[in-house]
Amino acid sequence: MVRSAAEQGQVWTGELNDPYSFVATVGFYDTTLRDGEQAVGVVLNPAEKLEIARALAAAGVQRIEAGFPRVSSDDADATRLIVEDQLPVEVWTFARAVPADVDAVLATGAAAAVVESPISDSKLDALGVSRGKMLTRIRAAVNYAVSSGLKVAFFGVDSTRADPAFYDAAYSAAVEAGAAEVVVVDTLGVASPELVASLVRRTRKLLPATAIHFHGHNDFGLATPNAISAARAGARWIHGTVNGMGERAGNASIGEVALALRAVYGVDVGIDLAAMRTLSRQVRDKSGCALEPWKPLVGENLFRRESGAVASQFHTPSAIEPYSSDLVGAERGIVLGKKSGLDSIRIKCRELGLSVHEDRHADLLERVKALSIEKRGLVTDTELRMLAREREIDVTNGPRAGR
Repeated sequence: MVRSAAEQGQVWTGELNDPYSFVATVGFYDTTLRDGEQAVGVVLNPAEKLEIARALAAAGVQRIEAGFPRVSSDDADATRLIVEDQLPVEVWTFARAVPADVDAVLATGAAAAVVESPISDSKLDALGVSRGKMLTRIRAAVNYAVSSGLKVAFFGVDSTRADPAFYDAAYSAAVEAGAAEVVVVDTLGVASPELVASLVRRTRKLLPATAIHFHGHNDFGLATPNAISAARAGARWIHGTVNGMGERAGNASIGEVALALRAVYGVDVGIDLAAMRTLSRQVRDKSGCALEPWKPLVGENLFRRESGAVASQFHTPSAIEPYSSDLVGAERGIVLGKKSGLDSIRIKCRELGLSVHEDRHADLLERVKALSIEKRGLVTDTELRMLAREREIDVTNGPRAGR
């Protein structure tokens, strides 16, 4: 596996993955501002969306879905702002296969749109629409959008549950009507990586001259492996959101997929991984959505160590971490709590400039553990200093004489 010079010495996955690396051209299509905002209770105003779009562009994302203009005036305004900002990215939008949605896109000045239409029997039955009528809608909407000057990617909703014959008919109809690209869509997050790969390969065979996207949800925790499987099978564009934010269990996380593709499979995706951590905090702040501290790439706990067993190896990052904190712009550190050990105390005292004599480390550790259990959380640096004073430890000169 070939890694960039900047990554030499920063990724410690070992060589056993090397036979499974692959070559691919993969770009990211971010849908945080549309599908991400569909997370329950999230509302991002136009100015916030513009700020996030700028950060996405700075992080190396190549395509940004600015919004669903027909859904609200706010979405339309946000899309216009982002288009007018002339970021070094492709600005895309979202529309259903109806003329009014296409008109709403055109009014924003955007040049590209995914045009969506349900294609699974389950969805069609729920809507009371026949297969034949839906094919007519797809042809008409795509043709109208393309003839109006839009670049179109056809987005077959629930395509991973669609009848294969109708899947072929719907995607073929869209491309015949002028769609330049198509999206394999795992709307309910039900697909396995094997199914995703099979469907991407099927679509490549059906439409060999058409670029393929993959849009996956995370209902079974498979969004990241499914995105990687799609890339391996030949998908050109991977859809995702910052932090995996989105409806129900969310979407594929752009940061997670980018990290795995680069560090595990050797596929360069052009994403600044360090910028993704900053972007993660920005989206959290604006959306009000919390994040698990153990979340891959962007979690707060990835490089914080409480365990004493791990602290004993803290001086050798590659022994306790799969990649360098420098790769993702994070800081390493020791924190103290119930699970700390003597090495934890030694490292933390040195970090804080506390001159605690070594023969008092065990006593201080017991105090730390007791406080951690009592408060059911970590012991802060301030609390550590207080514990040291409580035991009459002179933090400047070591143990006091006669004590």
